[in-house]
Amino acid sequence: MPAMPANEPRARLIRNRLRSLLVLSTAAACAAAVASVPARADGPVYTRAGAPVELRVKDLLGRMTLQEKIGQMDQIAVARMQGDCEWSGGELNESCMKTVLADYPVGSVISGGGMTPARNTPQDWAKMVNAVQKYAVTKTRLHIPVLYGVDAVHGHNNVLGATVFPHQIGLGATWDPRTVGESAAATARAVAATGIDWNFAPVADLARDQRWGRYYETYGEDPLLAGTLAASAVRGIEHAGGSKRVAASVKHYGGYSEPANGHDRVPADVSVRYLQDTLLPSYRQAVQAGAKTVMVNSGAVNGVPATASTYLLTKVLRQQWGFKGVTVSDWEDVRALQTRYRIAADYPEAIALAVNAGLDMAMEPYFAKEWSTGLKTAVDRRLVSTRRIDEAVGRILRLKFELGLFEHPYVDPAKADKAVLGADAALARRAAAESQVLLRNEGGVLPVRADAKRIVVAGSYAEDINDQAGGWTIGWQGVPEGVELPGTTILEGIRAAAPAGTEVVRAATADDAVAQAKNADLTVVVVGEKAAAEGAADSPRPELSADQQALVKALKASGRPVVAVVVAGRPLVLGDAAGTDGLLMSWLPGTEGGGPVADVLFGKADPSGRLPVSWPKAIGNEPMYYQQLPGTNGGPESTYDALYPFGSGLSYTTYSYDALTADAKGVKVTVANTGARDGDLVVPVYASRAVSQVLWPARKLVAFTKVHLKAGEKRTVRLDFARGALAVTPGDIDGAGTPRVERGTYTFTVGDKSADAVLR
Repeated sequence: MPAMPANEPRARLIRNRLRSLLVLSTAAACAAAVASVPARADGPVYTRAGAPVELRVKDLLGRMTLQEKIGQMDQIAVARMQGDCEWSGGELNESCMKTVLADYPVGSVISGGGMTPARNTPQDWAKMVNAVQKYAVTKTRLHIPVLYGVDAVHGHNNVLGATVFPHQIGLGATWDPRTVGESAAATARAVAATGIDWNFAPVADLARDQRWGRYYETYGEDPLLAGTLAASAVRGIEHAGGSKRVAASVKHYGGYSEPANGHDRVPADVSVRYLQDTLLPSYRQAVQAGAKTVMVNSGAVNGVPATASTYLLTKVLRQQWGFKGVTVSDWEDVRALQTRYRIAADYPEAIALAVNAGLDMAMEPYFAKEWSTGLKTAVDRRLVSTRRIDEAVGRILRLKFELGLFEHPYVDPAKADKAVLGADAALARRAAAESQVLLRNEGGVLPVRADAKRIVVAGSYAEDINDQAGGWTIGWQGVPEGVELPGTTILEGIRAAAPAGTEVVRAATADDAVAQAKNADLTVVVVGEKAAAEGAADSPRPELSADQQALVKALKASGRPVVAVVVAGRPLVLGDAAGTDGLLMSWLPGTEGGGPVADVLFGKADPSGRLPVSWPKAIGNEPMYYQQLPGTNGGPESTYDALYPFGSGLSYTTYSYDALTADAKGVKVTVANTGARDGDLVVPVYASRAVSQVLWPARKLVAFTKVHLKAGEKRTVRLDFARGALAVTPGDIDGAGTPRVERGTYTFTVGDKSADAVLR
């Protein structure tokens, strides 16, 4: 989110053409930084900062016209207010600002991927957002500020020079809520410094099909792992303590990651039991962590587009989970109810379906007038009640009051560069280091021996900072051509980390790499996949490319040690590249990733990451996930038979488990570091059942923690089961029941130890 249609070339957004009709002056933008909404003790209740929020909402609603209320429910792309107002980019155009912010006063503005200011600097971002806010605040009747949204999914990734964190799939490999929360908070502070108050993150979808283009945007395949980390991200974003408060948005609710054929935005067809027990819990954890907004799935589930689903948006989200915040659609999804899904005869009817289902705000980024006239027509036809509009607008206004936008709509652009450029780089390096997953280490080839004299570095991804950062970096599909992203490549990291006297040779070509490898103590070959996003990142054959497989195969034939480093957003079938002496999964580690990768290779950091997903052996095993249910076909292709199972990962030290006990609420276990160096141990607790009324997987994650243990240290830890982690939907094939924990005996496993407990 958001996806740009093919008829709106992204190149027009990223070239930042300088055409504009009426350019806002820099002086006006700077002046906006110190302006504020007029407030007097004797003024309207909604302008009084000390008044209760509910009274302010009620007072403001009572003063608004229907058209003003309708405008609050729309979100327009900032590109409609730049340059020629037709996606050219560039400076803000005041005449088009008038259309969007005054004539059809929208409640929210979005900078989608690639929608930057004319100069992509933090200061210019702050000036642009301030200028938008100033127009809304000073040139509209009721002085209502806008919500300004952005997809800051791995750092403030749209801004050149901002620290780009690992993508969520890498953070999922840390199994560390603290690191995830701190990374989210750092992102929120950077976002706030540029004036933005709404971050469309975290993604709470599950990664279960390696073909899917948004696989890397998730925290992993397991509901508990993904939900716990998403909840930590929500708390990090919303309690970051930056120059502005920032709202998180849990997305893409719900079941977005289950396209029937592995392609993005293809409808899902799942059982109600699978939806309730597996797909929805991760969103629920994130919502109940305090998320102020939820973004709705662009796809359809069981024949109904999520944007028009009363079941998802009202029955589950509002009535069952108690969500009180704002729901927003994804990119142009309300219109899609008419144009793509064809469940509405015209646009007003499409709007009515979404709004009546429970949608509060529509990301309809192109035409403010069409939204305004469309919803007004729906009201005139009595398809939508004014009461429902008041409910939606009340939620939007409440969010604006809670964020303090009426009192503090602006930021100081002079402080933005310092707050964003290179900020929290040390945290990004730590996150990247924790995300490294060592999967193979034959003969102890890693860490690199201290007496290694010659290391060959091969593979194009060794010095490709853009693909190292991945999609959603500066542009939607990744770093645009001609833009130089600051950061540290893996090659640079290896050169910096190599001991004095060790020669690091960069192979120029594949043939050169093979020739150089014959006289090397070690060859590090960095392989991966090109940066992309959403449908463009779909991969019907998620495997290492043929030329890369051939290179690794030839390097292995040299007879010298070879370590493969994979830079990718998903596990790739390795083919002829399998079986290297070492295999390190580095995911998409961001701009600071080169140093941490090298630190793991040279042993300066212990690889503590563990797979948050399953790694298939061969093409055709998708979708693959460890919670596969039992069947009657015992063949390897019909059971869970991963190359590297969920939770896999090696360390440079060793661990043991002892004295495991279990009760109805959790387990207690003694863990020990039995090796010679300090390390961080992921401690997962899996549950299994000998007998269950409905099918139960061979094992199911029900709790986890991460423990730092010094060499030789022993510690006893208690892990309580998360609410609902053991619940299943009872009943027959229709799965119509309410999830509950079945009575009976459960076996809990930690490492190589197991213990039973009876739940009554």
